[in-house]
Amino acid sequence: MKYKGKIYKKIILLGNSGSGKSWTAQRMGSKTGYPVIYLDKECWQPGWNYPPEEEWQEKNRAFIQGSEWIIDGNHHETLQMRIEAADLILFFDINRLLCMYRVWKRHGHKRIDLPEYLEEKRDKEFFRFLKWIWQFPEKCNPGILAMREKYQDKDFLIFHSRKDAEIFLEQIEG
Repeated sequence: MKYKGKIYKKIILLGNSGSGKSWTAQRMGSKTGYPVIYLDKECWQPGWNYPPEEEWQEKNRAFIQGSEWIIDGNHHETLQMRIEAADLILFFDINRLLCMYRVWKRHGHKRIDLPEYLEEKRDKEFFRFLKWIWQFPEKCNPGILAMREKYQDKDFLIFHSRKDAEIFLEQIEG
């Protein structure tokens, strides 16, 4: 993928749930032909269970071995290895109220970024998830921005709106 005269082959998308990561990743994949890896789809097992830690680490190591990829998702326990392998990091720093609205609206619909066997319910866990979305800017943004400081050799773009992502998508060349 070419963007502003530079070639990128390994791209990660980070940000709050409902921020537009999967929407953007899908469009980037269509435009570039790069495989898109949705971490939530790869991670979550039946009953919303997390895989064993070593298995999940190994899966992530396998993802980053490819020569071209787009990886959508935070999963902070494997973030450093993905940032080290990436040549472009896209950070979606979107208003948390908008993120919560989008998650509420999409809830229960088929999603490209989740396994088909998972069922979303508006239950106690869903409301805990909304609380996590609300707290994301305070709890997660500092860690993501710290990675930006640590890996200053990596290109790092911040999107504050869907329009920012749309402009980016218009400017990339497959």
